[in-house]
Amino acid sequence: MNKSDVLHRIRSEKVIALIRADSPDRLLDCARALAAGGLTCIELTMTTPGALAMCARVSREMPEVLLGLGTVLDAETARAGLDAGARFIVTPAVRPAVIAVARAAGVPVLGGALTPTEVVSTWEHGADVVKIFPAEFFGPAYLKSLKAPFPQIELMPTGGVTPETVGDFLKAGAFATAAGSSLVPAAALKAGDWAAITARARQFVAAAK
Repeated sequence: MNKSDVLHRIRSEKVIALIRADSPDRLLDCARALAAGGLTCIELTMTTPGALAMCARVSREMPEVLLGLGTVLDAETARAGLDAGARFIVTPAVRPAVIAVARAAGVPVLGGALTPTEVVSTWEHGADVVKIFPAEFFGPAYLKSLKAPFPQIELMPTGGVTPETVGDFLKAGAFATAAGSSLVPAAALKAGDWAAITARARQFVAAAK
């Protein structure tokens, strides 16, 4: 799967699930639950203990899942994530060195930004998609405002994306969206309530349509 294929799949699925699991087994089970609900694009954050080892295991055991590594802040972590099988890299801020590593490897990078200046900076450094974070404070109206002067820049809101808002973000021009606790509640993950996570995934899929 090349860069274009990965970006097309993210755009088609419309929602990336953000997961902070505490073990590889829970991540695998959660991924299966999300897939059962129609979502197979997952971002595993580096704030998860043992994230790189988890990334490698999921890449081996669930190749059908499009797994990315998030909260990547430096080039070394980006390289380690790619070695572990990550198919896309996500940053929460403007990180030129991380973008450079992903571009050199031919892997999509979603670079973080919030203000107009940061959006342009991340894009000029080569991010394929600019992640608007945290999006919950300004909502879909802010994304629509950003798209007016920057129609050529693909934007992905993260934070504040729920079944109630995902449609509005997409209508405002979002390339795709990313959802964390609103899609994978910590309590459901801890309890192993996979049925609840599958049901939540189905809600997002329906709302995104």
